[in-house]
Amino acid sequence: MNATDPLLAEALATFDQLFDEALLAGEPDRTAMVVATASHTARPSARTVLLKAHDEHGFVFYTHLDGRKGRELQANHRAALLFHWPRVRSGVQVRIEGMVEQVPDVEADAYFATRPRGSQVGAWVSKQSETLESREAFEQALAAAEAEFEGREVPRPPRWTGLRVRPRSIEFWYAGDSRLHERWLYEGDPVAGGWTKRMLYP
Repeated sequence: MNATDPLLAEALATFDQLFDEALLAGEPDRTAMVVATASHTARPSARTVLLKAHDEHGFVFYTHLDGRKGRELQANHRAALLFHWPRVRSGVQVRIEGMVEQVPDVEADAYFATRPRGSQVGAWVSKQSETLESREAFEQALAAAEAEFEGREVPRPPRWTGLRVRPRSIEFWYAGDSRLHERWLYEGDPVAGGWTKRMLYP
């Protein structure tokens, strides 16, 4: 992704502006975004996660690599993100599609250190997306982990990390009267490296 491309810079600035507006508009959680993935057999799945960082390098969220989305993104390095801010203007959606990569360990470590201790311990206990025998069994595992880490910092689990979506396309969708929405699509050319911008039909 060429961060110096003027159209990409324009798209990222537009996202930043809307992200700020979402805060001012009182969105319950402006960082909430749907992450859509697909398995190697093209079976899709989607879930809501929280955006933890964004800059010219991409959009970052954190997860267990052994959970469903982690496994799918290791098998198929493509993802789609969707933000929906109904309180911004008359309603805004931002759709992002791109390639996924793991963040460096130092970046993941730094973020993990900012999480509440309960969340840190939970990251060691949760076998994300796997079958849970009972809530009681999970509570017992949590208690055991809390005892293990008592009196010391909780390190980041080796299979828990950040994933960065490097955008290949960014679409801004603005709600309009009579379903006549305004849509702008920015697309990057992975070969040539340049970006284009065009308007879409509602």
